[in-house]
Amino acid sequence: MVLEKIKSTEKLVRMIEAENVIVFEVDRKVTKEQVKNEIESLFSVKVGKVRTHTRKNKKLAYIKLKEGQAIDIATKLGVM
Repeated sequence: MVLEKIKSTEKLVRMIEAENVIVFEVDRKVTKEQVKNEIESLFSVKVGKVRTHTRKNKKLAYIKLKEGQAIDIATKLGVM
């Protein structure tokens, strides 16, 4: 399992609604391609772009999805 947990703060919920970006905490050794493949296989969606950010021994993956799909995933995971 590549994805460790979903991040949910007020700022990230606004990103889900406005930009269709969902944020997961992942292992530091994981590549962008692995994150993309995991999201596409788990949720049956198309990933547009994956950006990563490493801080304090944690790696965050910002996943850009097609229109409306981020809200669907967030609802399934109980974030919204």
